[in-house]
Order: sequence, then C-alpha cells, then structure tokens
Amino acid sequence: MNKQLQAILELDRVIHEPARLMIVTLLSAVKECDFLYLLNETEMNKGNLSGHLARLEKAGYVEIEKTYRGKVPQTLLRLTPAGRAAFDAYRKRTKAAHAPL
Repeated sequence: MNKQLQAILELDRVIHEPARLMIVTLLSAVKECDFLYLLNETEMNKGNLSGHLARLEKAGYVEIEKTYRGKVPQTLLRLTPAGRAAFDAYRKRTKAAHAPL
C-alpha cells in the first residue's frame, strides 16, 4: 500500500467529519471559547453543534464546562491536550496524504 493511501486510512474519523473538523480547527486557535461563539462561527443549529461537541467530549478531545457569568448560564469549551495532539496528528496525516508520489 502506498504512503498516501495509508495516510488516508489512518485519519482520525472523529475529527475527519466536516462539522467536527470545523469545531476542532476553531478551538485549536483559542485557549477556550463559549458555546455562542462556536454557534455563530459554525452556523450550525444548537442541537447539531451540541451533538458534535458531545461526540468530541466522549472521545476526550473537548472539555465542556458549564458555568455562570453573573446569573447567565455559560458553556465554555476547550480542546484537551489529547484533542490538540489528535488534531496535530490529523494535520500531519492529511499533509502526508497530499504529498506527491
């Protein structure tokens, strides 16, 4: 099997799904953000975004913290160290998959 095909087969399927890839990419650029920021940036609906975040949390890639700002509920999101490592590995594999033969 050639290196490009092997790199494609080794892609992390949790991250590879387009909506989750968008979420992880946005989270990789910040220390943390709130749910509304991701909701606006991804243009997903609340249920869809929540579902993808739950999948990323189950994989150990995203930490979800429910808190309050004053009396207003706030959901803070951040990539875990495992999530950052998985995203870095994903990026390296996609580069390898696009390398010339």
